[in-house]
Amino acid sequence: MTSTCRRPAAATFLTLALGANPTAGAQPDEEVAARLAGLALDCVHREYPNKIAHVLQDDGDARPPRELTPAFYGCYDWHSSVHGHWLLARLARLYPGAETAGPSRAALAQSLTVANLQREAEYLEAPGREGFERPYGLAWLLQLATELRDWDDPDARRWGTALAPVEALAADRIREWLPKLTHPIRSGEHSQTAFAFGLILDWARAAGDGDMAALIEGRVGDYYLADYDCPLRYEPSGHDFLSPCLAEADVVRRVMAPAAFADWLGRFLPGVPRDDRPDWLEPAVVTDPTDGKLVHLDGLNLSRAWMLEGIAAGLPAHDERRPALLAAAAAHRTSGLASVTGATYEGGHWLGTFAAYLVTQRGL
Repeated sequence: MTSTCRRPAAATFLTLALGANPTAGAQPDEEVAARLAGLALDCVHREYPNKIAHVLQDDGDARPPRELTPAFYGCYDWHSSVHGHWLLARLARLYPGAETAGPSRAALAQSLTVANLQREAEYLEAPGREGFERPYGLAWLLQLATELRDWDDPDARRWGTALAPVEALAADRIREWLPKLTHPIRSGEHSQTAFAFGLILDWARAAGDGDMAALIEGRVGDYYLADYDCPLRYEPSGHDFLSPCLAEADVVRRVMAPAAFADWLGRFLPGVPRDDRPDWLEPAVVTDPTDGKLVHLDGLNLSRAWMLEGIAAGLPAHDERRPALLAAAAAHRTSGLASVTGATYEGGHWLGTFAAYLVTQRGL
């Protein structure tokens, strides 16, 4: 890391780096939750700067974000706003004693109204938006719905009911698209299918949507189970925040029994060591955290960490590759969490979500 990158004092994210236990209720965990929730609270109702990505059909589509998507207009772009709301819901649910739990609930109440979400549904249904935020943003919308469904709280139930029309639309868009998608999308950014499939499959199982679960499981089989020797040595690309190889392995472990997954992983990533050294996969380095694309690599370190943990969790307990996977995960965790400072909006509007997903073990 060059001297231009701002990092916190050594102890600032110590609890994060060591791994927070979301069920312990200890004060250090609540402090971590408050730090991460603070990043989302700083942006979910911050309208500008803003990146709108949609097809304009007429002059009426040239409107400010708060009018186009009144629930999810902050945090620079729609998908970051959606997963910023997911962060607030998850941390308020897991850490109700954190000082940000009350403000988080207030922010959710402000955004997730029936009127706002009806307008979101109308926006998604407008002509020319069939591919809007597909698959990344739609997958995070389903994760938000999952979080509200898991939260035994009257407010969360009300918010989940208000979100239901948008949830249904997001699921329908995935259902309409996947039978027509002849090949997986192996990028390291928003279009990647493997990461989105993991989020969607977790939603389908939580929601009891057997048809969607079967669709995702079938597409995982069609796209990935014959793969071998993934070129991890070619990663990362300069703008990646997701690993194509690790994300694929992380979704495949969701659909295979441990013994079968162990065999598949041997073909897919044959270079994983059988010792506990972490240096077989080095964390990425961000040279300019004020560059919105270059800072993606901080997110890559975070997502690699949870994917490596997920891959290890999918293997039999005695598998000799687990120590190397977990050692590399720990190195990426430390590097990635050190970047979650909020020092720049380019990273601050979204890295908190990736950190929360990691430290609360949502993918596991």
